Amino acid sequence: QVQLVESGGGLVQPGGSLRLSCAASGRTFSSYAVGWFRQTPGKEREFVGTVSGTGALVYLANSVKGRFTTTRDNATNTVYLQMNSLKPEDTAVYYCAARSRFSPSGREAEYDYWGQGTQVTVSS
Repeated sequence: QVQLVESGGGLVQPGGSLRLSCAASGRTFSSYAVGWFRQTPGKEREFVGTVSGTGALVYLANSVKGRFTTTRDNATNTVYLQMNSLKPEDTAVYYCAARSRFSPSGREAEYDYWGQGTQVTVSS
């Protein structure tokens, strides 16, 4: 069983940066890949990116490539989403999720555990 808790969301101006954290419980967290998703009201949840259990493999969606990156620190059971050059269209609730195998597919059904989400608002 893995429990995930996101933090770090907030209000930021366009062009600014935020770093989201996804803190996990569980002694075997390093065996799980972690994905990031985001959702705005009335829209489907969008896949943002994912990092493998070791942190060696990373995949980012085209919409955020070059601006976002995801890393992890297995010593502290934490995964990060660093978001730079933020745009108003990045405004959403951001979720982290865990799955047993790394895949760039972004299919929600393949993720077993989900956090509660954290709001990111990009506005001047």
